[in-house]
Amino acid sequence: MKYRKLGASDLSVSEISLGTWLTFGVGVAHENALACVNRAFELGINFIDTANTYGKGAAESLLGEALAGRPRDSYVLATKVFSPMSEHDRGLSRKQILKQIDASLARLKTDHVDLYQCHRYDENTPLEETMGALSEVVRAGKARYIGFSEWSPDHIEEAFAIPGMVHFVSSQPQYSLLFRRSQENVFPLCRKLEVSQIVWSPLAQGVLTGKYKPGAQPLADSRATSARMGGPISSWLQPAILEAVEKLKPLAKEAGTTLAQFSLAWVLREPNVASAIVGASRPEQLDENAAASGLVIDTALFAKAEAIVAGVKRRRQ
Repeated sequence: MKYRKLGASDLSVSEISLGTWLTFGVGVAHENALACVNRAFELGINFIDTANTYGKGAAESLLGEALAGRPRDSYVLATKVFSPMSEHDRGLSRKQILKQIDASLARLKTDHVDLYQCHRYDENTPLEETMGALSEVVRAGKARYIGFSEWSPDHIEEAFAIPGMVHFVSSQPQYSLLFRRSQENVFPLCRKLEVSQIVWSPLAQGVLTGKYKPGAQPLADSRATSARMGGPISSWLQPAILEAVEKLKPLAKEAGTTLAQFSLAWVLREPNVASAIVGASRPEQLDENAAASGLVIDTALFAKAEAIVAGVKRRRQ
C-alpha cells in the first residue's frame, strides 16, 4: 500500500481507503463488516471514512466497536455532518455542528476524528456561521482537520476568504472513469488551495468491476439486487453504460489487471487525488482493490478508456 499527503495537513493516508456508505450497519452482516476492517489493516489501509447519517449512526457505532483497542495513531478516521439525523437535526448551523460532533465521537468511541467533513453545502446557514463552528471544533481538539463534499468552486473560494477561520484540507467528490464532473473546475482550484481529493464511488457503485452485463439480470448476491444497498446503482445500469464498460475489459487485460484495479488506478493517476474510497461486503474485495495502489499503467491505455466512455451519461435518479 502506498500513501499520500492529505492537502495542507500532516496526515498521510492510504491510496485506497475503506468507506462505510450503504454497507456497515446497513447492508453488510455485522461479522463481515468487522472482518473487512481487520483485513483493511492487514493490507495497510489506514484511512476509514464514514458519516453520521450512514445508517443513522449505525456505521459509526460499528466502527467504534471495530476500532476499539487499536492504537489511535494507527488509523486516520473521517466522518461527516449535514444530512438529516432526525426530523429537526440536519444542516451546518453552529448548533448542529457542535451537537453532531459530540454524538459522532460518542458512537466512534474516540475523543477526536482526524477529518470532519461537511457532507454537502448548507444553503440555509450563513457560511461564516458554518466555518466558525468548524473552526471551534478543531480548536477544541475534537477534529484535527476539516473537509467538504460536493461543494461548488464559488463556495470553496468564499470559505477560504473568510478571515480567521481554519481552512479545509480535503474535498470529497464523486469521481470515476464514468463520472468526471469535478476535474474541470474543482480540481484546479483545490490544487491551488492545497486541498486534496478523497473520491467516492470510484467504481461507480461496482459497475466498473465489470460484473454487470448488458441485457443480463444482475447476480443474486450483487449490490444491485440488495434492498438496502441497490438504490444508488440503478442510475448506472443502462445499456449504453454497460456496453461501454464491456469495451474497457480488453484494456484492463492488456494492462495485466482486473477492471476494478484498472479503474482505481485511473483515479489515482491524478496527483490531486489522495485516496479512493471503496466499499466492501467481503474481505476478498479489499484484496483486489488494495492491489490498485502503486500500479503503473501505460497512459495510452487510460486515454483509450477515456475515449470509450466519453459522452456516456447516466440518467438522473
